[in-house]
This record gives sequence, structure tokens and C-alpha cells, in this order.
Amino acid sequence: MTQFEAMRQALVAANPRLSRYNPLNRILFFDDFDEGVNGWCELVGNHDGDPDKIRTIVADMRPPQISNLSFWDIGTHGAVDGTYALKLATRPKANHMALAIKRMTYVKPGRVQFETYFTLKSESWIGPRPDRQAFDGNIDPSVMDFGDFCIGNDVCDAEYGRRYHCALRYVNTDRHGNLVRKWQYKTSVQTTTKMEIAGNPAVADYHVSHPDDWEDVPDGQQNLCYNEIPTKINWHYLRYVFDTKEGRNVELQVNDKLMDLSAIPVPRYPHGYWGLEKLMNFCLDVHTHRDVRNFLFLDSCLVSVDW
Repeated sequence: MTQFEAMRQALVAANPRLSRYNPLNRILFFDDFDEGVNGWCELVGNHDGDPDKIRTIVADMRPPQISNLSFWDIGTHGAVDGTYALKLATRPKANHMALAIKRMTYVKPGRVQFETYFTLKSESWIGPRPDRQAFDGNIDPSVMDFGDFCIGNDVCDAEYGRRYHCALRYVNTDRHGNLVRKWQYKTSVQTTTKMEIAGNPAVADYHVSHPDDWEDVPDGQQNLCYNEIPTKINWHYLRYVFDTKEGRNVELQVNDKLMDLSAIPVPRYPHGYWGLEKLMNFCLDVHTHRDVRNFLFLDSCLVSVDW
């Protein structure tokens, strides 16, 4: 280890906000949501100036919000430190998705690491549930109300060059209402506005050509902490690495579980796109399968690179 590397590690370790992360050589950005949304915004579909022409699936993603995580029974929860977290919230409508995007470009190709502390919940019922499921004092039926959330990117190395979306989805329940609790990866490209205008059929899953175009991550079964009721918040550590030189996923760590993603295929578009030189967008979304709002909260996030 060089003197510079040792000093850098010491500075990171001495900073209480950074020391819970494990950044690569260069920190690209650190977003503490006590300071605002930091450039995370709603994804709005492409249009020609007429918002009525936005494709249905991307016409109502809902913007991310700053939240102090207040609940009807306990009051304000707050974040890991400070008061505010970034909140993604669906509408109470089955198959609705809320997506936040941060739009960047990259200087050099190489490894990119996204780290965050997150938590997920479905909205709490007040009073008897319409489905009349009972609470046994430990397993709350609200755990069945949370669908899935996804972390991913949108990368293009050159104008009319190689473009792809890496996407990893944690499925708590599938669209049939079964509790599955596992990680999956996409196996087809995301339908773009260009593709739909060219005649591709409208899709029911934003990320893939068909809702069944997902495969299980090897050794991807993981039981995240739900903690019994929908107003108890427990934060999880997540570290996701992808490589813009190789155009692939590298690995995913969630708490103590490490998943090797290097052999997972990443579908690429067969045609090029104009105006996307060195594109590197970061994406997060949450998706409900029932008429119940689903939430994804981020305390903060740090993105680092190896160049």
C-alpha cells in the first residue's frame, strides 16, 4: 500500500459518514439526503413536447421525495443518521412503479461501485385488513403487500455504440402473490421509445420485453429483515459493482451475503442510439403487485470508481 492510499483510507475511516462505506479509489459522488435530493429525479419518458404522447408505462413514475419516515403509530423515525432519507413511493395501484434516476457520464471505462443503506416497506393498514388476514404477533400480513425493488443502470460507451441496462431485482413477492424473497437478473432488453415507435408492442414490465424475462441470481435467495410490522424500519447495507469497460455486472453484496455476478449475461441493444456518448445513469425503483403503496428508502448513497 502506498503512502497516498494509506492516508486516503485513514481519511475515509475518520469520517463518520463515510466510514460505513467501502469506496473504490475515487469517490464520484456521496449523496447524504439530509442535504436534499442530490440530483435524483423522476424518470419521464421521451416525448416531442406533448406529454400526452409519453408511453403509458413511463408516464407516471412519481418523483423521489425527501422523507423523515414518519408513521402514524410512532411518529418520526428518521434515517441512519440525521433526519431525512430519499423515499420512492408507488401509487396504491397494482403494477405501479416509482423510479428515481441520476444522470451522469463517465470519464474512463472501468469498475463502478454503488453503495447505500436502504429499507423497504409496504404501507400500513389502519384497522382491519380488507382481506381479513390475522396478525399472530410476529408475522404481519403486510409483508405480502411488498412486491419488488430494482437497482440498475443505463450505459452507452459511444454514440451509436454499445448500450445496455444492468438490472438486479429483489423479489419479495411475485406477481401471483407468493412470498419468494430472492434476487433476479434481466434476460432481455428494455423496450425504448424508439423501439415502440418502430412497432414493438407495448410492454407490461418496464425493464424487459416480457414479464417472464427474469432469471434467478445464482445463490440469490435472501431473507431481508422485515421486523414484523410495516412501521418498524431496519436499514440494510448494499454494495453493487458493475464494469463499463467489460459491459457487465461484477458482484452484489447485501449485508453479509456476497453474490458473484460476473458470469451473468447482460442483454445489449442490436442497434445504436444517437446522443448517448459515455452515458452512465443510475436507477432505483420500487414496484407494487397489489393496490397498496410500496416504499423504498435510502439513507444515503456513495458511488466510487477505480480510475
